[in-house]
Amino acid sequence: MIIGSDNEEVNFMEYRRFNNTIVARIDRGEEILDKIKEISLKENIKLANINALGATNDFTVGVFKINDKKYYSNEFKGDFEIVSLTGTINTMNDEFYTHIHMSAGNDKGEVFGGHLNRAIVSATCEMIINIINGRVDRYFDEDIGLNLFKF
Repeated sequence: MIIGSDNEEVNFMEYRRFNNTIVARIDRGEEILDKIKEISLKENIKLANINALGATNDFTVGVFKINDKKYYSNEFKGDFEIVSLTGTINTMNDEFYTHIHMSAGNDKGEVFGGHLNRAIVSATCEMIINIINGRVDRYFDEDIGLNLFKF
């Protein structure tokens, strides 16, 4: 923890590893995908699944339209509870790759979600990363237009 310029306490992401499970706290103002990458590279994760919840006030999620072979994104700002964040960490061309979906609800109970492009934490994000012993790379499938698992 440090004290910011306006005398507000500022925390930074922390995590602990317990064998093949990582428990992480992502803090206010931090971008979730950046922190997933940071943990993955530091811990040399090649294959894992992720589950999380928390709060965000600025996020972008998209929907892949099969006929267009393109993602269409929607940006949301305001107070939202992350009701579900789930996905995978793996590799593509032996480099870090992640595929995450997120849904978040507002104060009226409306939930919005899709493929996660970015999300800024507004209060906290509690994340569990379950590391899988093994590797699954990805390849770009021309017919579908997506990066798929390559076994």
